[in-house]
Amino acid sequence: MKQRTAKFGIGDVVKHRIFPFRGVVFDVDPEFANSEEWWNSIPDEARPEKDQPFYHLLAENEESEYVAYVSEQNLIPDESAIPLRNSQIGQIFVMEDAGHYRPKANFAH
Repeated sequence: MKQRTAKFGIGDVVKHRIFPFRGVVFDVDPEFANSEEWWNSIPDEARPEKDQPFYHLLAENEESEYVAYVSEQNLIPDESAIPLRNSQIGQIFVMEDAGHYRPKANFAH
C-alpha cells in the first residue's frame, strides 16, 4: 500500500460529506484499522476503500453525541465556527480558535 498523508489533524473540526454530523478529530489511523464486522456492516455502494486515513471523531448530530470512525473521503472541513457540544471534548481539548481545538498539555492517548 502506498503511504498517504492525512488531510486532517488532531483537533480539526470536520463534517461528514453525506450524513448530518460533525465532530473534532481525536485520533487518526493511516489506513482502516477497525473490525471486519464493522467493515461488512457498511452497504457495498457506500463502503470506502481501506487504504486511506480513517479518523476517530468526538461527533454529534442534532439528537446525540458519540464517537465516530470515518474515512477521509467522507469528511470535509467544518467552517461553521459553531462550538461543538460533545461533553467529552473538554476532557481532551481546549478550544483554540473557530474550527480548531488544541489537545490539553496533560492528555496522552
